[in-house]
Order: sequence, then structure tokens, then C-alpha cells
Amino acid sequence: MSDTVRILVLNGPNLNMLGVREPNIYGKETLDDIRNDCDAHAATAGVSLDFRQSNSEADLIDWIQQARDTADGIIINPAAFTHTSVAILDALVLTELPVVEIHISNIVRRESFRQHSYVSAGATGIISGFGAHIADMLGVPCVINCPGPSRIAQLVSRVQMPGDGRISSWLGMMCL
Repeated sequence: MSDTVRILVLNGPNLNMLGVREPNIYGKETLDDIRNDCDAHAATAGVSLDFRQSNSEADLIDWIQQARDTADGIIINPAAFTHTSVAILDALVLTELPVVEIHISNIVRRESFRQHSYVSAGATGIISGFGAHIADMLGVPCVINCPGPSRIAQLVSRVQMPGDGRISSWLGMMCL
């Protein structure tokens, strides 16, 4: 096993079209922009990221199942599968890993069919509605601080976070 905290970052359907798809809702950042931001934050924190995107529910489920043996936590933006996929929920639960569900937009303030998340029942926590920049900035420290396997607790002392290391202080800095 590695001495580095390993986080699987999954992006669901249509997120490969960020920057083009409804920029008034999702912003102008592309998925590559988000990946670069995530990689930079992870490098600063000494965390290893495995960043993936698929329009296929089956791919996402396979990757989640594999994470049980290859990752210490999961950050997932399930996109449209948020509202439809019990299979992704089941896969997340079976990993027994800390899971942070993220959404660029605030799904509770969207159309009624987007307001329910099946995935949330398998998530340790949720970040929603702050845009791509805040979501990628907070995903890593949230996974690191999630209650979960003892391996994360053993490794977390090696992870560097700005300020005093508390999520609340980091959120405050990012929202200013």
C-alpha cells in the first residue's frame, strides 16, 4: 500500500461538455480546467488523484467497485445519474470508503426532477451550488477529513491543508 492518500474523482454524463453546456448554470470552466485545478490542489496537499469522466453508468460503477482496493476515498459528481441511479448508490455503499458528492449547481434549487439524489444516501457529505471552483477546492479536504477507514486516519497527518486545516476555515477562504 502507498503512503499517499489516493482519491478517485469521478465525473458523470455530459460533464465532458462543461464550458459549452449551459454556461449560465455550469460556468465557463471546462472539465480539463477542473482537472488541472484538482491536480494542483492535490499536489499541494500531497494527495494522489485518479480523475475520470464517463457518460456510461456501467463505467462509473466498475470504477467505484475497483476503488475498494485502489483508493482511500471518492469524490463524485454523478451529474444526471444523481437522480436516477440506485446502482451507483449501491456501488458507493459497498466500497465502505468516504464519499463526497459534489454538484456545480444547487440541485435543490433546480427543476423538481433534479432535486432528489439517490447518490446522497451513500455519501459521507455533499458540496452543492458553489460552482466548479469551490467544489474542486473542497472535495479533497472533505474526503481527507471524512470518518472512514483507519488508513485515512493514519495518512491524514501527512496531508497539508491551508490555514488551521479545518474544513470550515477553508470554506470561508474559498467563498470570499
